[in-house]
Amino acid sequence: MILSEIKHYLAARGQATLGEIAVHFDTPPDAIRGMLEQWIRKGKVRRFGATSACGSSCSKCDPAMTEVYQWIGSPAGGRHLRGIQVKPMGCDH
Repeated sequence: MILSEIKHYLAARGQATLGEIAVHFDTPPDAIRGMLEQWIRKGKVRRFGATSACGSSCSKCDPAMTEVYQWIGSPAGGRHLRGIQVKPMGCDH
């Protein structure tokens, strides 16, 4: 897998959790995180938590599902994406 594949995946989706990206590319989350750091340093990707409560209240969520990455570079068509908070599946907080 190369960085451009992650770029295309995130640009098409707008945003995804670390877990979703890892499953899509059948690659360990730590390896994906390292590649995403390259895009973060270039100012093309932003990392944020799924919700303000995640990681601080119930501790039931898989950490890979609370780490959300958003493509902020210019996607095809010149649209710019806005941040949207998401909740991991099964999270009731």
